[in-house]
Amino acid sequence: IFQRFVVALAKLLGTLLCCCIFFIVSHLSVRFVVSAELWQLNRTWVFQGHGASLQPQTMLLDEGHERLYVGAKNTLFSLSLDRVNTHHQEIQWASTEYQIEECLMKGREKPECANYIKVLQQYNQTHLLVCGTGAFNPICALVRVGHTGQDRLFALEEDSITSGRGRCPYDPNSPCMSTLSRGELYIGLYTDYWENDGALCRLNNQTYTRTERDDRQQLNEPKFVGSAVIPDNDDRDDDKVYFFFTEREMDAEGVNKAVYTRVGRVCANDQGGQRMLVNRWSSFLKTRLICSVAGPNGIDTHFDELEDVFVLKNKDGKNPEIFGLFSTTSAVFKGYAVCVYHMDDIRAAFNGPFAYRERPEHHWTPYEDRVPYPRPGSCASKVNGGGFSSSKEFPDEVLRFVRSHPVMYRPVLPHHRRPVLLQTESGKRRLTQIAVDRVQAQDGHYHVLYIGTDDSVVLKVITIYNKDTDTMEEVLLEELQVFKVSAPIREIIISPKRQQLYVGSEVGVAQVRLHQCDLYGSECADCCLARDPYCAWDGLTCSRYYPAGVYTKSRRFRRQDVRHGNAVQLCNGLQIDGWYEESEERLVYGVESNSTLLECVPRSLQAKVLWFLQKEGEKHEVSCDERVIMTSHGLLFLRVRSSDAGVYVCQTVEHGYVNTLLRITLHVLRGERVESAIHTTNDEEGEKAGAPCHSSSAVPGRHSRLWYKEFLQLIGYGDAQRVEEYCERVWCTDKKRKKTKRRYVSPGGEKRGKGRGEENSNRAPRHTLDT
Repeated sequence: IFQRFVVALAKLLGTLLCCCIFFIVSHLSVRFVVSAELWQLNRTWVFQGHGASLQPQTMLLDEGHERLYVGAKNTLFSLSLDRVNTHHQEIQWASTEYQIEECLMKGREKPECANYIKVLQQYNQTHLLVCGTGAFNPICALVRVGHTGQDRLFALEEDSITSGRGRCPYDPNSPCMSTLSRGELYIGLYTDYWENDGALCRLNNQTYTRTERDDRQQLNEPKFVGSAVIPDNDDRDDDKVYFFFTEREMDAEGVNKAVYTRVGRVCANDQGGQRMLVNRWSSFLKTRLICSVAGPNGIDTHFDELEDVFVLKNKDGKNPEIFGLFSTTSAVFKGYAVCVYHMDDIRAAFNGPFAYRERPEHHWTPYEDRVPYPRPGSCASKVNGGGFSSSKEFPDEVLRFVRSHPVMYRPVLPHHRRPVLLQTESGKRRLTQIAVDRVQAQDGHYHVLYIGTDDSVVLKVITIYNKDTDTMEEVLLEELQVFKVSAPIREIIISPKRQQLYVGSEVGVAQVRLHQCDLYGSECADCCLARDPYCAWDGLTCSRYYPAGVYTKSRRFRRQDVRHGNAVQLCNGLQIDGWYEESEERLVYGVESNSTLLECVPRSLQAKVLWFLQKEGEKHEVSCDERVIMTSHGLLFLRVRSSDAGVYVCQTVEHGYVNTLLRITLHVLRGERVESAIHTTNDEEGEKAGAPCHSSSAVPGRHSRLWYKEFLQLIGYGDAQRVEEYCERVWCTDKKRKKTKRRYVSPGGEKRGKGRGEENSNRAPRHTLDT
């Protein structure tokens, strides 16, 4: 009875182990493969500092000095743009013991009392402006980096250390955005210890200009996301600074009602007023950014929480495209969207009517009374008449109007009136950061989106707008597992010049090449079906696409169709009948009434997978039911039957092109035969062969025969010795291994040892066994 109990227990544990292994592999194998590819193919390099959590807060790309600056916890790093993990420099800038003690006395936790670098800007050609939280007592300093071409200078100038209040938040977790232009720092932050005063500020050596304090019309519980200086024209006095943030909308009772995404604007040369709005913005205006999709019931679904913003600049810098990554504010439904905005639409909203409501409980309406001159929100510039040399000369009527009417009536709608990318499936990963590259392909220009997630993945996506059908197609090109440890992506910086992506998370900073065309395969069809605007078929391989006029060895023979991916037409117009072309073949064994997986993963993420069964000279498509399930990893039989045996063909169909990935010959073993092989005991043969490990934890029966050898014979496996050596090495202790060490006889009668070199040279046949 005891022996039967042990047998049953062993079977149960074995079944559970197989199930665990199957589910682990099915959930993790794809991501591990992608991660391994990045490292093995020299496509990514990771800087992890001293091994502890790096916790980068901000990053700055300096292509002139060929360096990437990273502001982290207590440290400022200077990394090489060629390889971030080589030749790095660092400046230790930690809080003093006195500052830490003072911080702890205020009730803060010790991790909060470090110096987290939150502001990092290029101050001039030779210096950086660096600001940190300083244990809840912000500080700023200049860091010397020297002129371009000099030896790599990297030193903190001690005599430049000043208070960072108003330039850097107190709390390391506080949102902050900054940009520096012509020696002036524009920043959005909470200026006080308790984070009650959110402000948009400008600082230089003489003045400090900001939004009104405690004015909820201007800012109400803002979350700062991004900022940029964008000129309107060639008159530098007419330059504007744009701020992107979210804030709360108030209802009639003064309660925070909803979250809106805003774009705010000020004049770069705004000096405030002379008698009123002194040291305050005299040009601050704001309007709403809309990112929504129409619902079937006529009610739009809004994505109101701005997660990140990317300003894709053009050559003249006047009309960049604004990419916003949004999420929903609902606690029930969580979705993400990317919307694109054109500067013409943003400027039109600020040049449109002002918003007005008589009381807080009333709706907003367009302001229809007289608007004073010069128009509130305009700059003192020649373009606007040149009648005022400074905002201090503006009439009080203008300043009074802009203070009471900071909101514009018309919102800014996205290009094509819809998002270019949507993720609305529940349970999906969170999207955190976005960067965009504009790529010229053979059939036009495309925006390649790099979207960071909360699990160390960067999604590489293109979006294609179909004018005829007024629809948007999303093409997921790659999922890049940037870090081996799952962590939210906090920063993404793109270098189109170097064709590199620099990604920051709490575990480190990674450098990733934007493309690796040879990963798409060695066939014309695979390259074309990838629809990657960076890549094209050059007649020999899938390689980097260069526009006309750029010298390449194979510039005359290029095949690329990003918009349609028509491999049938491009690749000599020949559609291969995938059933007869050469493909990889595998042999799989399944045990009757057990689960079996026929693994087949397509190279393209957009391909449709079809399964066919070839049996007795006929073929038919495999239909799925409760017993047979088609998964992303292949065809899964929950309970395989003897009638399931045959040749299975895995094919992919994409844009009319049929490709056979592999053929799998499935043999189904009868359950009774396997049971017999496992449970039959033969004391005499057991004594003669000698099990690798004799213990109570081994297969039941002290003199059990080597049942796995019988099982290997069932599937035609010829090298049982290699399996036995492996089992002995893994499961036996050194003491027991010495007792059982012996020389074995090969099937041909030749004695063989078990030396290391011989063991490594014996390769097993390519068979797969699923239980």
